[in-house]
Amino acid sequence: MKQSPEIEVKLSDDLMRRLLYISKAEGRTPNNQFTLMLRNYISYFERTKGKIPQSELSKIDISEYMPKESENE
Repeated sequence: MKQSPEIEVKLSDDLMRRLLYISKAEGRTPNNQFTLMLRNYISYFERTKGKIPQSELSKIDISEYMPKESENE
């Protein structure tokens, strides 16, 4: 099974509570709500500052954010 990159995000208590409130109100998990908000911000960024070139995205190494395989696997 393909694993998705992971990133740790540190939030203040207030931001965490607001995320959980919105997630519950929207019927989403906090992870799905955060992903939706991030997609919306990326869309806004690209509308206001220009589309991010695929050639630039492909240069970015995400290996450090991939889950480490367990030694037991």
